[in-house]
Amino acid sequence: MYKAFFGLKEIPFSIAPNPEYLYMSERHKEALAHLLFGLNETGGFVLLTGEVGTGKTTVSRCLLALIPDNTQIAFILNPTLTEWELLATVCDEFKIGYDADKASIKTLTDAIKLFLQQQHELNNKCLLIIDEAQHLRAEVLEQLRLLTNLETNTQKLLQVILIGQPELQALLKRQELRQLAQRITARYHLLPLTESQIAYYINHRMKVAGCDCAVFTKAAIAAIYQVSKGIPRVINLLCDRSLMGAYAANKLKVDKPIVLAAAKEVVDFEQVKTATGLTWLKRDYAYIAAIVVLVTAFFTFQQLSNHGVAAQPNEQSTSQMIEQVKPTAVDKLASLQGTLPEQFSNLANLWQLPTDVLVTDKNQGAAQISNACQSFAKFELACQNWQGSFEQLLSLNIPAVIELYLPNQSIRYAVLSAANKNAGDWQASQLTLTIDNQSIELSFAELKNMWRGQALYIWQPPFIDQVDVISADSELKQIQWLDSQLNALLNKPRRLTESFDEVLVNNLKAMQINSGLAIKSKADISLQTLIQQNTLNRVARIY
Repeated sequence: MYKAFFGLKEIPFSIAPNPEYLYMSERHKEALAHLLFGLNETGGFVLLTGEVGTGKTTVSRCLLALIPDNTQIAFILNPTLTEWELLATVCDEFKIGYDADKASIKTLTDAIKLFLQQQHELNNKCLLIIDEAQHLRAEVLEQLRLLTNLETNTQKLLQVILIGQPELQALLKRQELRQLAQRITARYHLLPLTESQIAYYINHRMKVAGCDCAVFTKAAIAAIYQVSKGIPRVINLLCDRSLMGAYAANKLKVDKPIVLAAAKEVVDFEQVKTATGLTWLKRDYAYIAAIVVLVTAFFTFQQLSNHGVAAQPNEQSTSQMIEQVKPTAVDKLASLQGTLPEQFSNLANLWQLPTDVLVTDKNQGAAQISNACQSFAKFELACQNWQGSFEQLLSLNIPAVIELYLPNQSIRYAVLSAANKNAGDWQASQLTLTIDNQSIELSFAELKNMWRGQALYIWQPPFIDQVDVISADSELKQIQWLDSQLNALLNKPRRLTESFDEVLVNNLKAMQINSGLAIKSKADISLQTLIQQNTLNRVARIY
């Protein structure tokens, strides 16, 4: 209805994957580069994950266009299969003949292996792509791993690309799938679009559809970003509704009110689609807790009744019963949300960063964390992803957000906030986690067993500029560094400064007085070293 009104030759925001409207953001290009790198390696598996609607299918279609002609491709779109059905589907996709009535897992596997060997002799490669792979069962994934066992001295005869939602990452962390996880040569998690990328995305699609002018205002694009969280599929739905709204209002520009009106339909639809019941759980937590107490009391009463009503428990048996129902630290972790954005905000608070640079919307997750980390550079701080042993992480003596994998196969994030090192022995230490504003103490063994080798921390990089003094005549980045150090030492929030202003001068004097130093208007190089050491040891540490 609105095509002629805006001078469009076709609908620009259809959710159908039309290659003419393909827009590859920097993140999509990076994801594609990771996949291509993985396929050029000798391993068997490549992993691409992302939230619903972030463009995983877009990346996979681009990948197919870049794959050499001598590649045989099998594409599985419905992975809710048994082991036999998976092997049969692989045969169907590769056009491998088999007797469906008599075929067993062994005969299907043998047929696939023979096909792979024949293709290798013909100098052909074989690629299996599985979409929505988070629905694969563990035993089916293990069957896939066995298929990739066939190899030459230099390469696998079958490579597999697994595409799925974030739940796929959790699935691959299961103990029984550790061998498969070790064979993943490249992995990439596709994040939503940023606000600036959304502007390019919208203008690109409008231009392809025949409209060269900017129909969406800056305020409208900002609103689209807030509502869609950068998810391309939601952006398409929202823009389509917005164009319809502008047409109905006889406006040639889509402004913020039109977007917000359109969002009432789109957001409601998305919320129903992705609802998990978590909101209900939080709302009725008090009722659930009351029910748990009543049920526990009932069964305790029944247990006592079975041993005789007249029998009265002594003090020792009562304390033993209390100890039995006392929740463990793991149980407490499982009862909390422990989302990555919230814990990252808690970590940033330890460095006294201003609240306007912290992650406030847990739905934006990694995108906001990335943006926040970029803003930390203004305060001479940096974010660092960590992979290594748990002992090495503790030796940094710095708080970090760690990823925990609980026995119930769920993932939690928490801040490692304190460590009580016992006589220099980490094995006997007691560790403190901060999660959802609660402190949980665990032993070294308990925490190490749940930790999956991933951490994220904030740190103070060394100040490497060789200068003798920092004064009003110094470079702005040097003045900013000094201001950040002083605020940290004085337990004040960090701020951005444009000059060697009065606040900085007063902070410098306060630090000099507290340290028993002569009051100067300049900071010499020895003082810089002192400030840096004190910041690292006093602002944020775990022991």
